[in-house]
Amino acid sequence: MEEELFMGASFKFLFALSTLLCLNSIVWCATDPNDFAILQEFVKGLDNPEVLKWPSSGSDPCGDSWPYIFCSASRINQIQTKDLNLRGTLPKDFNKLTELSNLGLQNNELSGSLPSFSGLSKLEKAYLGNNKFDTIPSDFFNGLTSLQVLSLEYNPLNESTGWTLPLDLKDSAQLTNLSLTECNLVGPLPDFLGSMNSLAVLEMSYNNLSGEIPANYSGMQLQVLKLNNQFGPGLSGSIDVVASMTQLTLLWLHGNSFTGPIPTTIGACTSLKQVWLNDNKLVGIIPDNLTALPELQALRVQNNKLMGPIPKVSFNFTYIPNSFCQTTPGEACSPEVNALLGFLGDVNYPLKLADAWTGNDPCGSSWFGVSCARNNVSGINLPNFKLNGTLSPSLGKLTSLTAITLSGNNLNGTIPSDLAKLSLLKMLNIADNDIGPPVPNFSNGVKVVVNGNPKLDPTAPPKSPPTDSPEGGSPGSSPNSRGSNSSDASKGSSKLKLVIIIVAIVVGVLLISVVLLFVYFHRKAKKGTYPAPTSIVIHPRDSSDPGNAVKVVVADNANNRDTSSDLQTSIGSGSSDTHVIEAGNLVVSVQILRNVTKNFSSDQELGRGGFGVVYKGELHDGTQIAVKRMESGVLSSKAFDEFQAEIAVLSKVRHRNLVSLLGFSADGSEKLLVYEYMPKGALSKHLFHWKEANVDPLSWKRRLNIALDVARAMEYLHSLAHQSFIHRDLKSSNILLDDDYRAKVSDFGLVKLAPDGKNSVATRLAGTFGYLAPEYAVTGKVSTKIDVFSFGVVLIELITGMTALDEDRPEETRHLASWFYHVKFNKEKLRNSIDKSLDISEETFEEICTVAELAGHCTAREPHQRPEMGHAVNVLAPLVDKWKPVKEDMDESLGIDLGQPLLQMVKGWQAADGSTSSFGLDDSKGSIPARPAGFADSFTSADGR
Repeated sequence: MEEELFMGASFKFLFALSTLLCLNSIVWCATDPNDFAILQEFVKGLDNPEVLKWPSSGSDPCGDSWPYIFCSASRINQIQTKDLNLRGTLPKDFNKLTELSNLGLQNNELSGSLPSFSGLSKLEKAYLGNNKFDTIPSDFFNGLTSLQVLSLEYNPLNESTGWTLPLDLKDSAQLTNLSLTECNLVGPLPDFLGSMNSLAVLEMSYNNLSGEIPANYSGMQLQVLKLNNQFGPGLSGSIDVVASMTQLTLLWLHGNSFTGPIPTTIGACTSLKQVWLNDNKLVGIIPDNLTALPELQALRVQNNKLMGPIPKVSFNFTYIPNSFCQTTPGEACSPEVNALLGFLGDVNYPLKLADAWTGNDPCGSSWFGVSCARNNVSGINLPNFKLNGTLSPSLGKLTSLTAITLSGNNLNGTIPSDLAKLSLLKMLNIADNDIGPPVPNFSNGVKVVVNGNPKLDPTAPPKSPPTDSPEGGSPGSSPNSRGSNSSDASKGSSKLKLVIIIVAIVVGVLLISVVLLFVYFHRKAKKGTYPAPTSIVIHPRDSSDPGNAVKVVVADNANNRDTSSDLQTSIGSGSSDTHVIEAGNLVVSVQILRNVTKNFSSDQELGRGGFGVVYKGELHDGTQIAVKRMESGVLSSKAFDEFQAEIAVLSKVRHRNLVSLLGFSADGSEKLLVYEYMPKGALSKHLFHWKEANVDPLSWKRRLNIALDVARAMEYLHSLAHQSFIHRDLKSSNILLDDDYRAKVSDFGLVKLAPDGKNSVATRLAGTFGYLAPEYAVTGKVSTKIDVFSFGVVLIELITGMTALDEDRPEETRHLASWFYHVKFNKEKLRNSIDKSLDISEETFEEICTVAELAGHCTAREPHQRPEMGHAVNVLAPLVDKWKPVKEDMDESLGIDLGQPLLQMVKGWQAADGSTSSFGLDDSKGSIPARPAGFADSFTSADGR
């Protein structure tokens, strides 16, 4: 290090000397003195200038062709120092290099403020990405009239406040490539970019952009558009404008909040190769002309609300989950579903309906606003739902319709003549819309209510824009036939509804208050009856102790303080070769741990993970333990945080379905955790690798027991412990089994304390893909509901014997939770998905259906749709705890007729024992008096016990 500092200082001195000579001798130095002075400032700002390998005295950049420097005559026009790991800052007057045309500083560690590039009118390409610049001056873009490529991605610019593109950039009319990924842009997309006709690549992913794509972006000649994964709510609105960008080859809009359908005009973008629209709120049907694009290689639309059939394609296509009518690509929807989707399309696919209308049977899955009779659609009941659009002729294909109630919306156009052909129709209520003439001729048996439509009812006021009333109105209300006083009736009805709502709210608040008070006093009353929590106490070093040991005692006490500070003190207190871990009567030194694990031999390995290696050990008294040892190569702050978290959590909680921590050692480089040993190992081995491990597959009864054990463990962590914990890494490999195949949850290195009064808390992403809840993977926000999602995935694994995520499986089954969401609705498909190693009876299949339904609820996309873990316990416990009396077996009664009266049985015992009537039984009274002295002696066993 000292040698490096010396070389750097020497280099700077010699460089300064040569600069002085250059500035005083124009003839001697071939480089423009002012340009040379900027290079001198550049070197002074670097911490490691020696990596440039520039000559020292007696040389100049342009005359001697210095590495990474390119000149035109005596002026520097290029600096190319990418990938050199340069550390330091750039000179403030960098823009004095007025002939600079190409600057390549990407992939270094340059930091501090970017200098202003104002006035660099010849600069064509500026590559500044993948550095640590933290500030950008307001005049940075001023006068960059020749700029063609600008790359600022992956720089923490203005991290606390964010920044926006200034209007000055509009003068860079030749700009073709603008790369601004993850550099803290905020606010809406700049309108002026839409007028930059030369722009071909626009990359602005992973920023804090919001709002809609500006309308004036229409027709841009972009070839690459990346706006994906905006932090916060992200970009929103329609994506119609991108369909006019006919030169696009790559379109990434995923990870935002875009709404509406995929535009059918996207078929004009015939050069598209990648289209990623996943993780938005898109609705409607996937256009045929999108999947028919000739160059398309990859299409991602998962995690939207798309409907209709799944296209059958030959390219890479990811589509689960959505609201498709079928689960198999290429299968058509039923005629009724097609008709309803036609209606939905003409009212612009309201998100609430797109979310609720899933599957291929409107009558079998309770579609919102749809009523049925004899398993056929008989009614459309969506009044006051803020529907915008027209009445669809496709409703005429629903031949069983008897009532259509669409009053109080914002429908326009005309009434389709197809509706007049519905032979069973009795009611058509389209009052208070903006429907115009003509009105078809309906039969005399149909009541048509059209008042409140200004174009049909001259007495009606002009139709105003829809109000901001909650979407959905009151679809459960009955159809309302309106006469001349319909407006007053409507107002009266609205007032009555308002009164009812207010009363309901007041009653609800009172009920909730009573429940909360009951829970509070109930818990307060029980608080004193709980056993004191287990905690870890670290005894200070005793100088009189020959081993100068750190003793760690796991003991029961009432102190609930966090142990992390004590742990930190222990770790920072120096190094010692001997440590003692005491857990109750178990005292183990580190040396003994080495002995019982055969010096951490590979033969004793139970498993490996990101933390380190787990070894099996057996103490002198026969106690078996598992020792988790942190590898010295992973002693990072993250690894230590996990080590510390595991101790902090397991010292505060104790449950029969949580793996017990027996102790730990933390001193110097040796970090050890000691657990109870779980002889059957991880659940994952018995589900996915039982053949390789040469063990029997788990029976359904054992799987049910395991599911209940895990549910009880998670219920305890979430709501029954004295604090609420979020595990964050629940998975089958973290569920361990004992000799009786009873399960215990392990690995608490990622546990988070659930803060009081918050539904969720933001944190860094951790856990295992395949088990991660969608909201956690996208936003980083955690609540107890992310554990519920992971538990649901484990349930699916127990049912199917398939892993949560397998890239080698076909596309539709690759993500287990997404695939199973559609399977669980169909009993035949569910039966086919069950682990083939299970022996399934009809009773067992009914239990599997119950567990599958629970798994579906637990893996719901929205956190609020997932149950608490207490509900999972309530569902699984009756399945596990079914009790049946054993068959009568006289051998079990020891030859005694248990049907006799008690007195006769006692006499029988006496006779068999050869004893007299010393019990003093009074047959006449049928009672047994107080036991005399020596009563117990007649029952003394042969060994005196």
